[in-house]
Amino acid sequence: MAKTAAIDVNQGITADKTATIRNYFTQPHLIYKTVTGVRGPLVILSHVKFPQYAEIVKLTLPNGEKRMGQVLEVTKDKAVVQVFEGTSGIDAKNTICEFTGDIMRTPVSEDMLGRIFNGSGTPIDKGPNVLAEDYLDIDGQPINPWSRIYPEEMIQTGISAIDVMNSIARGQKIPIFSAAGLPHNEIAAQIVRQGGLVKHPNKKKENDAEEDNDDFAIVFAAMGVNMETARFFKQDFEENGSMENVCLFLNLANDPTIERIITPRLALTCAEFLAYQCQKHVLVVLTDMSYYAEALREVSAAREEVPGRRGFPGYMYTDLARIYERAGRVEGRKGSITQIPILSMPNDDITHPIPDLTGYITEGQIYVDRQLHNRQIYPPINVLPSLSRLMKSAIGEGMTRADHSDVSNQLYACYAIGKDVQAMKAVVGEEALSSDDLLYLEFLTKFEKNFISQGNYENRTVFDSLDIGWQLLRIFPREMLKRIPAKTLDKYYPRGGTGARNE
Repeated sequence: MAKTAAIDVNQGITADKTATIRNYFTQPHLIYKTVTGVRGPLVILSHVKFPQYAEIVKLTLPNGEKRMGQVLEVTKDKAVVQVFEGTSGIDAKNTICEFTGDIMRTPVSEDMLGRIFNGSGTPIDKGPNVLAEDYLDIDGQPINPWSRIYPEEMIQTGISAIDVMNSIARGQKIPIFSAAGLPHNEIAAQIVRQGGLVKHPNKKKENDAEEDNDDFAIVFAAMGVNMETARFFKQDFEENGSMENVCLFLNLANDPTIERIITPRLALTCAEFLAYQCQKHVLVVLTDMSYYAEALREVSAAREEVPGRRGFPGYMYTDLARIYERAGRVEGRKGSITQIPILSMPNDDITHPIPDLTGYITEGQIYVDRQLHNRQIYPPINVLPSLSRLMKSAIGEGMTRADHSDVSNQLYACYAIGKDVQAMKAVVGEEALSSDDLLYLEFLTKFEKNFISQGNYENRTVFDSLDIGWQLLRIFPREMLKRIPAKTLDKYYPRGGTGARNE
């Protein structure tokens, strides 16, 4: 038999084998000074041994400043690294790059509630660093579809147009489609202030076990906002006492664009810990996802990838799905993650790729309307193009009230007919309208004035909103309310009826 040759540790194949089992926690990290180019938010390194996709790289600039990046692309001995804090000031000759051999993880703890972080997860509220209970991958763990539970029960926002007409289920993902100049920031702040679980008055009387709002938390991530908006959110949450229940991530407009790619992932990682480890019902508000998509386009352009619609990368649908699909409920865990991403449609165009792709992934939408806003109606939510696909599983007896579905359907029908009558009135004049048409016009005006419109700090329970709905429906004779069963009408339609209060 031929004698086996001795293994030479300097041979490439042996070095490759050693690298695959390398323990980066006991062996020194690999350090390079081989930056060959800087392109936008990207740094290109050469002569890199065994770089790994999504590996975290620590960069030390000549002035001692430290930044963090992530490997985006690997080709033979070259690595493309996206730098989260931006590439300004990076010197190709003197910048030291340390490959850590680990993916990006973030420290998580229940103590993150009440804290304010920047877009990279660093505390900016003059408090100490988070004492981590765990370090979790910011891309999250894939959830087995078999383990997912259908979203049920309702998250109450205190806004009638959402709670009655487009109810949000725990574990649902439903975006708010807005546009420049519309008050989506005020709506987001109001949802954070007023958001919570539905409290049933009758359950308290019977001493039934009921989830308390101690089990409810909010994770708020703002991307690309200006200083004024960031100050508005901070002051609003602190002054109204909701800050202790909120974890706030702020990526400002003057922060590096690339940082916006990790901000929603940090927020969702925190939410997953609070939901699945701390057993809380978490509401995640992400604003503005349009800035996130533009950051994605910037990285794609720097990598010289073939652009898709309007210059956005072809994989934007997949990338958005990786964020939105982290909402839901998991079997065996009490907590849930409900997502409300907010995006501003460029030029009020709902066919723009960002709202278009978002609508494919999410379970409905809440539409903020410019015409209502111009008529001084707040919140200017147009209920006709709005939709909650999981509303049916969030409402009804035991969850909200038995008449919820019927009231919602009847309000929708009357409002839609009222809009048609209003358009017809502009053509034929008010004199040509029938008495029924005039009732629908009266309903249309009062519905927008009393139901949709409410104060910035007016918190209506879902039961208050349903009672307002019944007050409006009493404009019509009973026989015109064809979408409500006779039993429900017997209980709630009579003026001064006690059905609503005793429910």
